[in-house]
Amino acid sequence: MKTDVPTQLIEGYSAEELLRMPAEELEAFAFTGEALILRVGSGELLGRFRRLPDRLEVELAQVDRGGQGILLALGRLARQLASARGVPQVEWIVHAVHCAHPNLKLRRVLERRGFVVRELPGRGSAYHFIDTV
Repeated sequence: MKTDVPTQLIEGYSAEELLRMPAEELEAFAFTGEALILRVGSGELLGRFRRLPDRLEVELAQVDRGGQGILLALGRLARQLASARGVPQVEWIVHAVHCAHPNLKLRRVLERRGFVVRELPGRGSAYHFIDTV
């Protein structure tokens, strides 16, 4: 399906390449549960990604350059990966509640998409959303 959204490369891979990547290779690359820095398009994000039996967990701590474009690209990819791997949910945890330089546009976008601020055990206050695929 063609869209008007430009293709964003994630660490040099297109979304299609990541979707075709063998599960073991993708899990070793991204779904380690460890914090990692990913280059997405012209921006970078600090996040942690885990594959749990019933969901993919996407936890974002910081986005530099690229803002909402990075989140849109990552959101599409997370939904596609969950669907392709038979995982029914994507859980989003976005640490944007207590930022030194808050991005008000990001907050509006998150709230419009259904994210709510929750106190998460062991993680503190964060925007939280569970997306059913």
